[in-house]
Amino acid sequence: MRVLFTTFAAKVHMYSQVPLAWALHTAGHEVRIASQPDLADDITHTGLTAVPVGPALNLEEGMRQTEEGLAGEEPPEAEDDGGGLDLTETRAELLTPDYLLGTFTAMTAVVFQNQCPDPMVDDLVRFARDWRPDLVVWDTMTFAGPVAARAVGAAHCRLLFGLDHVARMRELFTEHLGRLPRERRDDPLGEWLDRLLDRYGITGGFAEEMVLGQWTVDPTPAWMRFPSRRPYVPMRYVPYNGPSRVPEWLRERPKRRRVCLSLGLSHREVQGGDEVSIRDLLEALADLDVEVVATLDTRQLASMPTLPANVRAVDFVPLNALLPTCSALISHGGSGTMSTALARGVPQLVVPSKIWDSADKARRLAEQGAGICLTEVTASAVRESVVALLEQPSYAENAARLRREAVATPSPVEVVPLLERLTAEHRRHRPAVRPS
Repeated sequence: MRVLFTTFAAKVHMYSQVPLAWALHTAGHEVRIASQPDLADDITHTGLTAVPVGPALNLEEGMRQTEEGLAGEEPPEAEDDGGGLDLTETRAELLTPDYLLGTFTAMTAVVFQNQCPDPMVDDLVRFARDWRPDLVVWDTMTFAGPVAARAVGAAHCRLLFGLDHVARMRELFTEHLGRLPRERRDDPLGEWLDRLLDRYGITGGFAEEMVLGQWTVDPTPAWMRFPSRRPYVPMRYVPYNGPSRVPEWLRERPKRRRVCLSLGLSHREVQGGDEVSIRDLLEALADLDVEVVATLDTRQLASMPTLPANVRAVDFVPLNALLPTCSALISHGGSGTMSTALARGVPQLVVPSKIWDSADKARRLAEQGAGICLTEVTASAVRESVVALLEQPSYAENAARLRREAVATPSPVEVVPLLERLTAEHRRHRPAVRPS
């Protein structure tokens, strides 16, 4: 069969798709990955085939505009709730119908439509109608994917990147929608997707599967997932770090316990900065009898006049190769970083980022006893947390337990036959297109 992956132009999101894309490719299926031109070279560097669609996204600039746009939005009749507009909000007392409507209104206008502008969707639908995929696998934020699938009658599913806040909030929203007065019973996300269907002459109208997929492939561990009524396909997370090589020093066994410090690609390439002081983090570890391997680029190093004697700074090293040599990881809690540490059974100190679900994942990790979530960053707190990870055996034991649970989950290769069956069940032979 032909499988079309879609993602917006962020390497970390595309990297999460590569193991499944390669599993399908090696099973004999034709695979393409579609995204804005910004990502085309990164896709081809994976050995897979890129399909550039639409104009360049310029994600860093787009993120800045998104933050400014969301900061200027207020949910209807919810100005004083203290919660702002946040699709990852979990406090039940804030999740009123008005809050949910305001959040989906802002996210649709400021985030979803900006990541999938009309010219991008035009190109994707045009390519789909020419290539005719049997299955479309789409990033949870790239709603152009289900539109293209509907245009050609393909089966389609989401591939998660982190916790499924979209489904959690969408289920709450649809549940509460009927509680609003009839004149305010709006669905901005559904209305936008319905407009896109009409734009391409696709009959049938909007359905919830365009937001939540016909099913969802979920690489997060079972203990991290939200309860849901939707169909999920569990899949083991397999780390992919991009084109890389193992440096000479990493081939040698470390002479003392090694701690990795990584704030991930998101801050470097999407946010353009770090939310915590790297200098403070490194100085907190300066007197410990450990080797600290810190992944720092030129900009980050510029903030450090000198490095502590126990710090090795590297611009990039594949985490999947580095972490098996480490006794602990300090990170921002990004999906790729945290998932790689879980796959390698490494205890974690998470200083949660404000991006998406980092704080939620860090709290869940701490509940499992395999890490520490540190929301108030001080030198003493960082030092004490790292010492606890290194000296208290329970952290390593629980990290090893979570790794064993992950290994018992079906790998991308083992998931392929199920995807083949689901595709056959959901694919339509003829696309539902009105005659022109």
